Amino acid sequence: MGRGRVQLKRIENKVNRQVTFSKRRSGLLKKAHEISVLCDAEIGLIVFSNKGKLSEYSTESCMERILERYEGYSYAERQRDANDTENNISWTLDHAKLKARVEILLRNQRNFMGEDLDSLSFKGLQSLEQQLDSALKHIRSRKNQVMHESISELQKKDKKLQAQKNLFEKKVKEKGKEKEKEISQQAHWEKQNPLLDSSPALVPQPLQFLNTSYPTTCTEVEEVSSSQEPPNMLLPTWMLSHHN
Repeated sequence: MGRGRVQLKRIENKVNRQVTFSKRRSGLLKKAHEISVLCDAEIGLIVFSNKGKLSEYSTESCMERILERYEGYSYAERQRDANDTENNISWTLDHAKLKARVEILLRNQRNFMGEDLDSLSFKGLQSLEQQLDSALKHIRSRKNQVMHESISELQKKDKKLQAQKNLFEKKVKEKGKEKEKEISQQAHWEKQNPLLDSSPALVPQPLQFLNTSYPTTCTEVEEVSSSQEPPNMLLPTWMLSHHN
């Protein structure tokens, strides 16, 4: 039958305990040597028996060097842990300070809005009043500055529009002068060329007797001649002689 699993607890029999310690110590030292050779690891092993007897094993490096390295590493670990702890404490304190600051700012904001004034004392109310007066002065100053800037900008626009208006008026006057000059030249040309003037007074008027019916008898001819107005002086000579 194979060996059963050994229960891990303190061996009460001293002889058996000592024998087990010797065997397990030898096996532990052998395992340490094997892992140092196989894995090229730097190992330092220290074992104290229940009677205080020292058993140790170290690789080619001496045990002191391994212990110094261990101490340095342990110190660095402790420092890092301490720094982490300090950082956590610092972050906690900063969070508490910021939270308190936010609460103060919110309370001041409510006070500026006229809320939660019951908790303020007389001095606190005076301080709040002074702060509000100072804020109103800054607001009025800024408002006046914005108004002056707006007025200055409007004045610049007004000057620009006035300049454009003057330019347009100048162009209109120039166009008017050119038009008057053209009219004057046309009138002067017409005066120098009167024959080309198509006036209605020079156009012969139509003869009125041409629109009437011819008389059939001498008596009617005489009556018509006596009743009609004198012929137009503009008629040709041959027509006048023929009529007479």
